[in-house]
Amino acid sequence: MNSKQVAEMFDLSVDTLCYYERIGVIPPVTRDKNGYRNYKTGDLNWIFLAKSLRSAGLSIESLIEFSSLAGLSETQNVEDAQKQILVDQLEEVEKNIEKMKEVHSLLQYKIDTYDVHIAKFKSGELTKDKVEKLWEMKHFKKRE
Repeated sequence: MNSKQVAEMFDLSVDTLCYYERIGVIPPVTRDKNGYRNYKTGDLNWIFLAKSLRSAGLSIESLIEFSSLAGLSETQNVEDAQKQILVDQLEEVEKNIEKMKEVHSLLQYKIDTYDVHIAKFKSGELTKDKVEKLWEMKHFKKRE
């Protein structure tokens, strides 16, 4: 598969694919006799993994480290190091999911109570100084 096809497949630019290879986010891609990249299934898996992990917040540096570990000999215990990078990223994603759930809850509350709040402001029952303290409400407090 050529660079253009891969770029379209993964919604990346050809420049991004070349950049990822050049800086070591993905291992070097084999080339045909004319020097054009010829992506194989293993290359496509690396690109998919890199794009997915990147969208989940993994840094370019961590991706480079993960990829470079794959090129080391198996006697260097690289599997544990690679797995740890993935475990660390999963923990980070789980934290972000929790944050998103909290924000989701807040947005849902604001949407559900929006009309009532507006009516209370219009009637004078609520003012800028006399409103609920969202951060103190039990369903928005940080879980310890």
